[in-house]
Amino acid sequence: MEQIVTKGRLFSLDALRGFDMFWIMGLGELIEKYAKTKNTPFWNTVAYHFEHPYWNGFAFWDLIFPLFMFLAGVSTVYSLDRQLEKGKHRSQLLFKVVKRGIVLILLGMIYNNGLELRPLAEFRFPSVLGKIGATYIFANIIYLYAGKRMQWVWFWLFLVGYWLLLKFTSAPGYLPGDLTEQGNFMSYIDRSVLPGKLSRGIHDTVGLVCTIPGISTVLLGIFAGRFLKNNPGSSAAKAKWLAIAGVISLAIAFIWNIDFPFNKNLWSSSFVMLTGGLSLILLSVFYFIIDVRGYKRWTFFFRVIGMNSILIYMSIRFIDWQYMTEGFFKWAGQWVGPPNGEYLLALLDTGLRWLFLYFLYKKRVFLRV
Repeated sequence: MEQIVTKGRLFSLDALRGFDMFWIMGLGELIEKYAKTKNTPFWNTVAYHFEHPYWNGFAFWDLIFPLFMFLAGVSTVYSLDRQLEKGKHRSQLLFKVVKRGIVLILLGMIYNNGLELRPLAEFRFPSVLGKIGATYIFANIIYLYAGKRMQWVWFWLFLVGYWLLLKFTSAPGYLPGDLTEQGNFMSYIDRSVLPGKLSRGIHDTVGLVCTIPGISTVLLGIFAGRFLKNNPGSSAAKAKWLAIAGVISLAIAFIWNIDFPFNKNLWSSSFVMLTGGLSLILLSVFYFIIDVRGYKRWTFFFRVIGMNSILIYMSIRFIDWQYMTEGFFKWAGQWVGPPNGEYLLALLDTGLRWLFLYFLYKKRVFLRV
């Protein structure tokens, strides 16, 4: 999924991916802690948006995961089209797509469980990277083998079909259409079928069934990427139409929310349209500023992150960043004193991670999946 910037590649793609990953490099946690200490209406609202709602609802923090999936879809168009233009057969690309997806699924299991032997009952199979890998496989297969019209059919089929599935089914003992954590059909299937443990016992936040609407999240990114790459209009017009598409998606999302609430855990169809609309708007803004107007220098900070996004995500599992930060800079936190010393260390922690990625960037070392 990670690729070195080459001729014809969107600078905005790596910048936006880096912007997305930047928040989970410690900055989001810092903002949440600071906001909670203030305990005012404004800062309480800020704190709310840096935590996932337990069930229904939406916060800024919910956008990070689907935005990454959306951008994987945008990248698909540029990477697969380039290979097709070089004469590669679809069967060859299919093998690469499946291999990448499986590697992501395996990395997700490693992220969840570490490199240690565990009883099956203590092993968690679903993961963030696993969901990215599975949706990436199916969305790419659709892009490779379905025509443009059928790709849209698949997009809506997954969303509407998933909505109807949950609307007219439930877990045993609950009324049809029950969307509670205990009573919804998706959670029931996950706890009945998935081996090992689930993240919440009776429900997994990235379970098996919610992969279905997740495919539409990636497909929406594919549609955006295809529009940017192949539409003959001016670049400025493309940015405008992306933003308009985002607003339309948001309107559909809020209407759908009335019957099928925003819910990251279920990856509800309204959630797909909401995060898809926000992703389209963000892409239009980044594309207009960076690729249309040519303001690229400021993006270097984010591109360093975006070109090694999987690596920095996996590093959280294997590198004790807090230990390293305190080893180098604890004196600075003590010198500043509480509570600002704690905030300073959090900022230094984020900076240390970025310097690690910058070192790899200078050495041209990228984790390619």
